Amino acid sequence: METKKVAIIGYNRIPFARMNTAYTEQTNQDLLLIALNGLIDRYKLKGKLLGEVAGGAVIKHISESNLIRETVMNTALDPATPACDLQQACDTGIEAAVYIANKIALGQIESGIACGVEAMSNLPFESSQRLRKALLKANKEKSAFGKLKQLLSPGLKDWMPVPYKGQEPKTGLVMGEHTEITAKYYNISRKEQDELALRSHQNMAKAYDEGFFDDMITPAYGLDKDNNLRRDTSLEKLSQLKPSFDKKNGTLTAGNSTPFTDGASAVLLASEEWASINNLPVLVYITFSEVAGIEYVENKQNLLLAPVFAAERMLKKAGLTFDDFDYFEIHEAFAAQVLASIKIWENDELAKKFGLEKALGKIDRDKLNVKGGSLAAAHPFAATGGRIVATLAKLLHEKGHGKGFISICAARGQGVTMILEKG
Repeated sequence: METKKVAIIGYNRIPFARMNTAYTEQTNQDLLLIALNGLIDRYKLKGKLLGEVAGGAVIKHISESNLIRETVMNTALDPATPACDLQQACDTGIEAAVYIANKIALGQIESGIACGVEAMSNLPFESSQRLRKALLKANKEKSAFGKLKQLLSPGLKDWMPVPYKGQEPKTGLVMGEHTEITAKYYNISRKEQDELALRSHQNMAKAYDEGFFDDMITPAYGLDKDNNLRRDTSLEKLSQLKPSFDKKNGTLTAGNSTPFTDGASAVLLASEEWASINNLPVLVYITFSEVAGIEYVENKQNLLLAPVFAAERMLKKAGLTFDDFDYFEIHEAFAAQVLASIKIWENDELAKKFGLEKALGKIDRDKLNVKGGSLAAAHPFAATGGRIVATLAKLLHEKGHGKGFISICAARGQGVTMILEKG
């Protein structure tokens, strides 16, 4: 069976906001609805029946078990448009694009939306196990006395909510702690990390000034720009920040690490035929993608390095090298993780030690995250993939030809890479 070419037709997102700033009262559905309706308005999709909408949120409430379908039914799309939730930590947005792209390639659907959202300000809290069991038992009791007896059984401490920490269950460490180990293992200096962070902010500020994001963002709740962007930052200011995870010997700070973030993004994908019928231009094509996992419990430095393997497999299938790419979009969860990945890809000895056949080649820093990265925009887990795919799609469309490389790492030792092509 011959597969169809998969095109990226459009994109939209809301401004990303640091947790507990602009979107303190909003839910996942509130944020995603604005991103989707903005996409629908921009590309005149009102009333249209799409093949499917897929996406998700990494952190959801129990009531949000069918988040994407519930949100779609509140948009201006034909309410018969099917939708599904999927989740792969920080890879959620890009994996949603892979999911929709594969269905289009196989001819199962002609169009679809990949999306992602994160409302970290509306974080659900866990309860202690003793309280949870007491509440379940109380619910089964027939009498008021029986219910009261069960409710009084937990201690005062058991009633305290358990906040989200973002720890890896297998190691008990948060991402930043793992990445501190990565930075030390690969000798990534504080200066290198701060320089990457500074460049991210400078590139994004310039992109805003040039109007690059004007047709990519729908304002939300009084915000029209990503509020993590620091136009006035400098190497001097970044160097004065204290370490966040290893207080004594650490190099990761609030300046070279991404904060918890609220945001939503969406990308419109379709076959060439559907784009033509609907008078919408083909921006770029998705030509290759790869997902990989990595062992990180014994080798704690590996948590965010799975894209290193994904890139090798993908480039081998595509018959390409890093020299063939015009742009590189590498998710900046932490500056150290980006620099470690590049160091392995570029160094033959490190590459072989890591498990690659050989180094993959050099990455021209002038082609890296040229419109700013996650360190500037910040990182709403499930929405970052959509932002990155959209940015690269627009870059290549404006250039008129070329290839772009995407790499996104994720919790639990996973990662996704993708190639976009134009012309």
